[in-house]
Amino acid sequence: MTNNATTRQQQFDHGMTVLDAVDGEGGQRVIDALADVSPELGHQVVAWAFGQMYTRTELTPRDRQLVTLGILTALGGCEPQLDVHVNASLNVGLTRSEIVEALLHASVYCGMPRALNATFAAKKVFIERGLIPSA
Repeated sequence: MTNNATTRQQQFDHGMTVLDAVDGEGGQRVIDALADVSPELGHQVVAWAFGQMYTRTELTPRDRQLVTLGILTALGGCEPQLDVHVNASLNVGLTRSEIVEALLHASVYCGMPRALNATFAAKKVFIERGLIPSA
């Protein structure tokens, strides 16, 4: 999905189309949560991150999500964003086992505590989506 939008509103609308396709309700909840504190940040997430960066053709949405999972895991403290992006990863075709493997692989480079936190964030999403039974 290429971006031919030229106006600020067109860029936002294009980004919302991409955000809805990838993140669904999770992405919309993030934008809604920003509305009263930093609507401009919400606009930039939609128009720039999803409308421009996410639609570049050099990586598939699936590959972009693998990169995102690795980065959020390495950063640490990003569990709310991991929640959104684990859901997005499933939405763009990654399997539960591929997500788990990506987070396991990240442990080599960013450490066990961050990989554990990311894996527990993924587990929460897997339970919510009925991919594993709740405890």
